[in-house]
Amino acid sequence: MIFYEFPTSERIRTLLRLESAFSTLAHFIGQDTSDDHHAAIMMLFDLAEIGARGDIKSEFLQELERQRVRLEGLRDNPAIAEDTLENTLDNIEHIHDQQLELTSRFGNEIRESEWLSSIRQRTTLVGGAGQFDIPAYAYWQKQPTEVRRQDLLGYQAPLLGMRDMVAVLLKLLRENGRPVSLLAKKGKFQQMSGGHVAQLVRIGLSPELAVVPEVSSNRHMVNVRFLRPPTQHERGIQAEMDVHFHLASCKL
Repeated sequence: MIFYEFPTSERIRTLLRLESAFSTLAHFIGQDTSDDHHAAIMMLFDLAEIGARGDIKSEFLQELERQRVRLEGLRDNPAIAEDTLENTLDNIEHIHDQQLELTSRFGNEIRESEWLSSIRQRTTLVGGAGQFDIPAYAYWQKQPTEVRRQDLLGYQAPLLGMRDMVAVLLKLLRENGRPVSLLAKKGKFQQMSGGHVAQLVRIGLSPELAVVPEVSSNRHMVNVRFLRPPTQHERGIQAEMDVHFHLASCKL
């Protein structure tokens, strides 16, 4: 099953972009070549830029606190696994308290590093990371793989709090949407939303189906249509067949 996710608010878009960026960063750090580690440096810059937004940390902290209060209300509910609930609450409280003690914005250490700033300034130019631009960076790229990897893990460390907050919020969001099996007749589906706007619409499809979903959602309805993927020579076109799919409307 392939799941396609469609956020309906800027906050959820930011969470998904951060999740993707952290996943990409972990991948490149885990690789061995200097080109991979250069890509990891670029991802660190992207993450630090998002973390510099003045409201992002406070928004995440407020959402974590709201979720903690909501989950506290589920105690003694026989339909809820007590151990799972307690583990989730402990995790939320640990992340929340840890980040509350830190007054700086996410990625502040990366932005204030002269070494990293010199790299970032030059890499805004096409091919700007050459030996003649930043000899010290070229020297670093020639260091043993484990030396570079340990440096990258150190640069990443101040961002791990943001990564953990994103992970727990998206986990709660996805778990709050129960997939329902549906049929899009001739590639089209429409469902009334009853005034409740989902923050994240998840579409599950069999990988054998050569279609991709397109979703629009508002307080009145959810519209899904399935398209044939575009090719090098043709635009994506409306699928004319019936499509079986799963839909989950998720909201924190």
